[in-house]
Formats: sequence, C-alpha cells, structure tokens
Amino acid sequence: MSAPAGSTASALIAKAKDRSAVFGIVGLGYVGLPLAIELVRAGYRVIGFDIQPQVAEGLNAGRSHIQDVPSAEVARAVQERKFSATTDLERLSEPDVISICVPTPLSKTKDPDVSYVLAATESVKRALRRGQLVVLESTTYPGTTRELLLPALEGTGLKVGVDFFLAFSPERVDPGNPTWRTRNTPKVIGGITAACLEATLALYQPAIETLVPVSSPEAAELVKILENTFRSVNIGLVNEMAIVCDKLGVDVWEVIEAAATKPFGFMKFTPGPGLGGHCIPIDPHYLAWKMRSLNYKTRFIEIAGEVNAEMPEFWVMKVVDRLNDQGKAIRGSTILVLGVAYKKDIDDIRESPALDVIKLLEQRGAEVQYHDPHVPVLKEDTTELRCVPLTAERLRKADCVVIVTDHSNVDYRLVAREAKVVVDTRHVLAAGKAKRA
Repeated sequence: MSAPAGSTASALIAKAKDRSAVFGIVGLGYVGLPLAIELVRAGYRVIGFDIQPQVAEGLNAGRSHIQDVPSAEVARAVQERKFSATTDLERLSEPDVISICVPTPLSKTKDPDVSYVLAATESVKRALRRGQLVVLESTTYPGTTRELLLPALEGTGLKVGVDFFLAFSPERVDPGNPTWRTRNTPKVIGGITAACLEATLALYQPAIETLVPVSSPEAAELVKILENTFRSVNIGLVNEMAIVCDKLGVDVWEVIEAAATKPFGFMKFTPGPGLGGHCIPIDPHYLAWKMRSLNYKTRFIEIAGEVNAEMPEFWVMKVVDRLNDQGKAIRGSTILVLGVAYKKDIDDIRESPALDVIKLLEQRGAEVQYHDPHVPVLKEDTTELRCVPLTAERLRKADCVVIVTDHSNVDYRLVAREAKVVVDTRHVLAAGKAKRA
C-alpha cells in the first residue's frame, strides 16, 4: 500500500531543512565528486559510490583524483565523517537522495551509450525504498528519465510522486573554470511530478545558489543538449571560417577580433584544432539520434559535427605544408605537440583533438613527442607516450612545433624564439612575438 504523497514528500523536505538527509552520489568523476563536496559544505552527509576500487580507496584516504577538487577538501570531509566512498552498491538503500552522475559516451557508430545509466538504474532499483529521491544528472537524450528510469523504478511496486521521487537535473561542470563552480552555476531541475520537483528543489537548495525549475524532465534534458549544441554549431561555423580565410589568404583571427567589436548581434567564438571534452563533441549526437528515431534530420548539428571532426586533418595538412616550405617531408620529421588536454589548464584528455592530431601525424610517418604540464603520461589504445620537458634544445631539434592546447604555464616566448617552424592552432603566439610562427 502506498503512503500518502504529501506525507512522504514532507518527510523528505523536512530532512533537507535540518540537513539530516543523506545523499548518495553514483559516479565520483568530474561531475560527482565536486557535487559531493558541495553537498558536504552545505551540511549534508554524503556516501559516494564508484565501481573502481582505487577511486573509493583513494578518496577514503583523503586523495582527490579530480583537479578541481583539492585533496585537502576531501580529507577534511572524510575526517569530519561527512563523506565516505564505497564500491558496495547494495548500500544504495541508505541515502535519502541518490544522484546518478555516470558517463554517457557515444558508441563507435555515434549512437548514445546509456549502458552506464542502465547499470546504475538497475542498482538503484534493487535497493529502492519508500521515501527516496532519485536524480539523474548524466547528460542524455530527451525522454531518458521517463522512458528508462521511471518504468524500472516503478517495477518495484512503488509509485513515483507518492512512494519515491524522480527528477532530471543536468550537470553543468566546466573543468578548470575558476569562476563558475558547482555552487554558483544555476542548476536546472525537472521532476516527473510536482511533488518530485518540490522535493528536489528543497534538497538541492542548501548546496546550490540558484535553482531553475522547468516543467518536465524532458525540458531539463533538452536544456543541456541545447547549451552544448549551441556551442558546437558556432564553433563549427568559425572553424569553417578558418578554412575559408585560409583559402582566401585572410587572417581569420583579425576578422574575428574586428567582428567582435560590434556591440550587438555578434557573439565571439574562436577556431581551433577540433572539439574535446565529454560534452560538446558528444551531446549534440544524442539529440540527432533521438530525432532520427522520429524521422527528422538535425542538419545544423550534423554539418557542424562534420566540420569540427575535420579540423585535426586541416591542421596536420598545415604541418605538411610548412615542412614542405622547408624542403622536408613529414615522414621521418620530429614533431613536438604542445598540449594534449582538450582545453587549457586542465588534465582532461577526453575526446581531445590532440589525440587525432598525434595519430594523423604518426600515420604519415612523423616521430611525435609531446609536452603538457598537466598530462605526464598519454595512453591511447595500445600506445603510450610520456611528456617530454620543454627546453630550448628540444625546440631547436624539432622540425615543427604544433600548439594544440594553449596552457597558461608554457613559455611561449621560448617557443617563438627557438622553434624552427610553429603551427599555432590556438593563436596563442601574437604576431609581434613570434615572427617564425
């Protein structure tokens, strides 16, 4: 027999007010761990769940594996008994709130891989009890919460909005951003029922400065995809403009900077070696896949994806051209790649265009080395490269230097002074400082 909806929700909301609610975070990566620490700061006790024993063991020892979360913060939370990590998914019955923060990658055919979400849902289902709130935070296609999670959880015999509560709230993590963190980034929330939304808002409010309620999980799911599709399409546009300018003999950076002086009707985006990270290269494909199932082709998304995917090849051909100008073939040349993380000042290499650049250079017979102060070892498939020190001698010996990631703590004056040839995909070397670039 189901409990009255109001009494179950009221009991959960009361636990938010006195901070007696226990949160469970499934997946302690770039999304889950920062959220866990923010919840601890708000006064909640948090249990972290991860399938990797080394992650749980490290966190319980006070060691963070996420750059944006200092180990001291983790150690303090553990010492105060506000945070603990475990691989025991049977303990999912203990938390009052379960936030699912697992990866949602693409398959090799660019279709959504929701296997991690399904596995987490199955674990939650086995442990689900009356009075719990389940929040999916993993980015996914519109309909996932209602079509996949809801039937599974109601398969326990408990009723949503009455016995348990279900919502979707997309993560908005920007690794390495010193200004916008988990607490001050507005959080969008869509509940299956009004009671689900009310309970979710109450429980997250102490930890997040601004909450943005929307009418449904589908609306919340689409918000995140729209945000990253917007970026993907606009980056695709400026990447294509870079190719256009190259063919016209015009400096694309000069064009962009001049266009950016317009005080209205223009938003500045910049070209580069391609897209990286877990969101922008992936999220638009979730929407494209969903719409294909509804017999609609998302043309902007697919064209932008094609342009962005072609940028590593474009820049590798620039390397070939610059070497040809020196009378050298790429085969047998030594190429030094600066930066392999997908964006500046972080250690995250997920979907990094640098991986494609390196692979394309090696396929053409180049000997590739890399320097990245944030990534000491680069493992890709069966190959392993180690970061080399950035010295004047190494720069002089390289036949070409390719700047792929514009990390702040790299001596670009040294690069400009010592490198024979530079291909700068990020425009990090100003023309006056690097006449050889």
